[in-house]
Amino acid sequence: MASGNGDSGSGMISGINVTPLVDVSLVLLIIFLVTARMVVAPNAALKLTLPTAATGEQVTPVFAVTLTLDGTTRVNGQPVPTDADFLARARAQHEAHPDLRAVIQADGDVHHARVVKAMDLLSQAGVTQIAFAVHPDTGVPAEK
Repeated sequence: MASGNGDSGSGMISGINVTPLVDVSLVLLIIFLVTARMVVAPNAALKLTLPTAATGEQVTPVFAVTLTLDGTTRVNGQPVPTDADFLARARAQHEAHPDLRAVIQADGDVHHARVVKAMDLLSQAGVTQIAFAVHPDTGVPAEK
């Protein structure tokens, strides 16, 4: 008859040592945490002074649109009084940089129509890569 204490090689295994499994899992967790920090915020992790080169690629500029609750529209931090000025700036930036990306930062209480109007003006200017700036959800309800 087989005993459970491991005296013979043909006996039934009654226990599994999980210590190596836990050790490997913790090491992998630490590696993922460190690399995720570098992937998500590479500029915050390393401060570099990049050298110049004649064959280097230029960073794609971002056309930042801010829509505030008081009705002000800003492009790259500068106030834009009319839709015509907004369209002119978007066209000029798109002509200078055909792969221009736009980011719309709208207050949560801004009317949907203003956001759609900004998207329409960007589309008229030829800008097709449009994103929306948001804060990540932490699971805690926002205070008003």
